[in-house]
Amino acid sequence: MTSAHTFPTGPAVLPPAHRVPAVLRRALATGLVGEGQPVAGFLDTDGIRASVASLQEAYAHAPDVLHTFAVKAASLIPVLRLLARLGMGCEAAGPGELRLALEAGVPPSRIVLDSPAKTRQEISEALTLGVALNADNLDELRRVDALRPAHSASVIGLRVNPQVGGGSIGAMSTATATSKFGVALRDPGARDRVVAAFAERPWLTRLHAHVGSQGCPLELIAEGVAETYRLAEEINATLGARQITSLDIGGGLPVNFDDDATRPTFADHARALGEAAPGLFDGRYALVTEFGRSLLAKNGFIAARVEYTKEAGGRRIAVTHAGAQTATRTVLMPEAWPLRVGAFDAHGDPRTGPPLPQDIAGPCCFAGDVVAHGRELPELVEGDHVVLHDTGAYYFSTPWAYNSLPRPAVYGFTAGRGGEVRLVTVRAPQTLDEIAAESGLAHADALDGPDAPDGS
Repeated sequence: MTSAHTFPTGPAVLPPAHRVPAVLRRALATGLVGEGQPVAGFLDTDGIRASVASLQEAYAHAPDVLHTFAVKAASLIPVLRLLARLGMGCEAAGPGELRLALEAGVPPSRIVLDSPAKTRQEISEALTLGVALNADNLDELRRVDALRPAHSASVIGLRVNPQVGGGSIGAMSTATATSKFGVALRDPGARDRVVAAFAERPWLTRLHAHVGSQGCPLELIAEGVAETYRLAEEINATLGARQITSLDIGGGLPVNFDDDATRPTFADHARALGEAAPGLFDGRYALVTEFGRSLLAKNGFIAARVEYTKEAGGRRIAVTHAGAQTATRTVLMPEAWPLRVGAFDAHGDPRTGPPLPQDIAGPCCFAGDVVAHGRELPELVEGDHVVLHDTGAYYFSTPWAYNSLPRPAVYGFTAGRGGEVRLVTVRAPQTLDEIAAESGLAHADALDGPDAPDGS
C-alpha cells in the first residue's frame, strides 16, 4: 500500500461506470474486503479531482471566491489534505472538525468556523488562530465583543436566516420560519437589529446564509442567497460605506441518487444565483462557498459482504455488513435517502440472472436496519457482495457506533484503462481493542472497584 497522502494520478483512467467492479475485484484479491473485513468504503480520487475542477470552472467568472469543503461530509484528514492541495479551504462546524482541518494543513485563513453552539473557548481559539468565524446569533456577537483580540486576523460574519422556506426534506432545510440557524430576518424587528449590529461593529464584515441541501431546489437556494445579497446592499447603503465586503453563500447543491448522472451541476448552481442576484459576481463582494455532499457523494461507494440469505414470510432477505452503522440516514429515512444497490459475486464480478425482489439488510440489532426494501436484483447468495453507490459523502466517514460495530476501513483508489487499480489507506479498519479502549477499558473498575462511590 502507498502512503495515505499520496494519490496516484494519470490521464488514462477508467470511465466511472467501470471503476466500481475493477476496484472491488482488486480489494477482494488483496484481502481488503472479505471474511475478515466484510465492509469498507472507497473514494475515487480522480473523480474528486474532476468534481473540484468543475466547481472551480463554474465560478471562474467570480473575481474573488474561496471554495471551502464542509468537513462534516468527509471528516477524513487525507481527504481534506487532497482537497487543500486542489485549492479548497474548509468549513468546520465544531472544534473536532477545526482540528481535522488544521491537521490536514489547511491554513487558518482558509477555514471558516460555523456552529450554532460555539463555546467561549471555541470562539477565543478561532479568533486567536485567525480562523474566519460566522456568528450564529446576536448573543454570540456579544461574546465576540468580549473575546476578540484587538488585531485579530479573523474575518467575522453574521449568519442570517432569510426564511425563504423549506425543501422536500425538512431535516435538511435550514431557512424555514423556525429554523434553529441564524438570525430570522422576517421576524418583527430582526432586520433592524441586524443593521444595528453592523453599525456598532466596524470589524463585522461578512454576511452568511445557507438555505439547505438535499431536497432543496436551486430556485429556493438562489432566492436565499439573493435575499442575503440584498441585505448586504441595504446595510452598506445605510452605513454609507462598504463595510460588508464578503458573502458566505453556503453550499447545499443537491445530489442525484437515481443514476450515474451529475445533476444539477455546479454550473447550474452558479447560473441560478446569477439570475436571482445579478450583481453577485461583479466583484463588489468576495464570495465563500461551503459545498460538501455534492463534491464527494458520487465519488465513493461502500462494498459489503453478504453473510446470509433467508426467506421470511415470502420475502427474500440478504443480510449484509452495511446497515445503519454506516448508511444511517438511508435506514432511518429511507424515502428521503434511497441508495442504488449493485449485486456482485464472490470475485467482484457483476451478478447476472433474472431480477428477484430482495431486502438488503444490515448487521444492526433492530428490525428496521434495512438499506433497501424489495429491490429487484439478481439473486444474492452467501459470499456475494453488495455495493451502495453514491456514498462518498457522509456514509462511511461519519459512522454510527451502534452495537459497537467496528468503523469500516476507507480506501482511496485510481483505476487505469489498462485494468490496473491502485488503492491507498485513508482510514484503517477499527480494531476490537480500539473499541474496548473507547468504551472505558482503562476505567473498568470505576464503578465497582476500591475507589468506586458506595452509593450511600
